[in-house]
Amino acid sequence: MTESTAFPGARPKISMRGVCKAFGSTVVLDGIDLDVTEGDVITLIGASGSGKSTLLRCVNLLEPTDDGQIILDGVDIAEPGLDPDPIRRRIGMVFQSFNLFPHMSVIDNVAIGPRKVLGTDKAKARREGLDMLTRLGLAERADAYPDQLSGGQQQRVAIARSLAMNPEVMLLDEITSALDPELVGEVLDVVRGLKADGMTMLFATHEMAFAREISDRVCFLHQGRILEEGPPSQIFESPTEPRTQAFLQRVIDAGRL
Repeated sequence: MTESTAFPGARPKISMRGVCKAFGSTVVLDGIDLDVTEGDVITLIGASGSGKSTLLRCVNLLEPTDDGQIILDGVDIAEPGLDPDPIRRRIGMVFQSFNLFPHMSVIDNVAIGPRKVLGTDKAKARREGLDMLTRLGLAERADAYPDQLSGGQQQRVAIARSLAMNPEVMLLDEITSALDPELVGEVLDVVRGLKADGMTMLFATHEMAFAREISDRVCFLHQGRILEEGPPSQIFESPTEPRTQAFLQRVIDAGRL
C-alpha cells in the first residue's frame, strides 16, 4: 500500500479492505485494498469492465458490497443496514451521464440538493448555487435549461450540483466519456480547480494524459483487482506488471498518451 503524498502518515479518509462484489456469477471486484487520504487525487485506470465504476458506486453506497470493509473516518460504511443518506451527503458523485432535471433551470438543479436534503432555505440555496456556478464559469447560464447547454456545460452543472452539498470526497466516474473531444478540456479544468482547492477525489477515467498530470496515485485495475498502484511517474513510465504495460501500450498506440 502506497502512503499518501498529500499528508504523509495521516489516517486515511477512506480505507478499503477486501472489497468484493459480484453480479450473479460475474466477479466485478475481487478483494480491493485501497487507502485514500484527505487531499489525495487517486485515479483508477483500466479497460472497460475492470471494475472502476462499480468500485465508485460501492463507495457511494449505490451498490452493496458482498464482502470487505469501506471505512470512512473510522466507520465501516459498508455495514449492512446502515442508512446511506448521511454518507451520500458527505461523498459527492458525478457520472458520465449528466442526470440533470430537464424541467428545472440550471440554478434550480444546483440548489435542489441543499434545499431538499440539507434544509437550506430557497434564497440561500440559490445564492450559494449562483456562487458555485460563478466559480465554474456558468453564472450567465443560471436561468437556462439543460437542453440549452452544451455537453460540457451540462457536465459542469452536474459537478456544481454535487459540490453544492459541500462533500468531503468527490467520486468522478468517466465524467468526460460522453463529451465531444472539443468539450473535454473545460470539464478537466474544473477538476484541476478542485485539486488546487484540496478536494479529496477518486477519479475513474480513460483520459490518460490528464491522469498523469492530476493524480497523486494511479491504480491500474484488471478483472476487479488492483494489479499495480503508485505515483503517476512510476505507472506511466516504468510499470512493472505485464498487463499494465500491455494496457498502456494500447493507449499509446491509440494516440491517447
